[in-house]
Amino acid sequence: MELKYKGKTKDVYSLGGNEVLLKFKDDVTGENGVFDPGANSVGLTIEGVGRSGLRMTKHFFELLKTKEVPSHYVSADLDDVSMVVREAVPFGKGLEVICRFRAVGSFYRRYGAYLEQGQRLNSLVEITIKDDERGDPTISKDTLSELNVLTEAEYEALKQLTKTICGYIKEELATKGLELYDIKLEFGRDKETNDIILIDEISGGNMRVYKGDQYIEPLVLEKEFFKA
Repeated sequence: MELKYKGKTKDVYSLGGNEVLLKFKDDVTGENGVFDPGANSVGLTIEGVGRSGLRMTKHFFELLKTKEVPSHYVSADLDDVSMVVREAVPFGKGLEVICRFRAVGSFYRRYGAYLEQGQRLNSLVEITIKDDERGDPTISKDTLSELNVLTEAEYEALKQLTKTICGYIKEELATKGLELYDIKLEFGRDKETNDIILIDEISGGNMRVYKGDQYIEPLVLEKEFFKA
């Protein structure tokens, strides 16, 4: 296999035929040795975190496949800690799409003058651009269109797709007594068909989940979700 890209938490290998292999690593983002899924640099290595993330990712992508949600997912190998996916082209230099069901985290810090912490939100969608140097700023529909990253029609399609996907994930977590507060997704265009598809991973590091009033740490979430 040809190494295409070394990422912070995954390495990407070319398989040919419009497919690539994602090799999950035990490196996690954080600062000063403390795990932080929102950080922009690798902070530490935790044994087993790669497999944990892949196990949840496999579960949710296979769930979404039954719902006919377009994604890059082909297959996953938990023993090899790897996933085969269709190759995708990012929007611009990369976008992150956040769906919020509760006012917490950075959303509450920005808008706390207008709502209470933990207040319910109606599947509110925000988009940020991937830019470590500028702190991954949020970006509006008009700006995305002006910069030729997304057309207005593509923005609306992406927003609706995000709401649909996150609704399925929220419902699935609820079957285990878990509540999804917010989640970060990534999308791209299928390199072969140019269709908008869900990419990257769906794991504890991408979501904020509670059980009652208790926040469930990303590394604990997999065990809580899959326990009998």
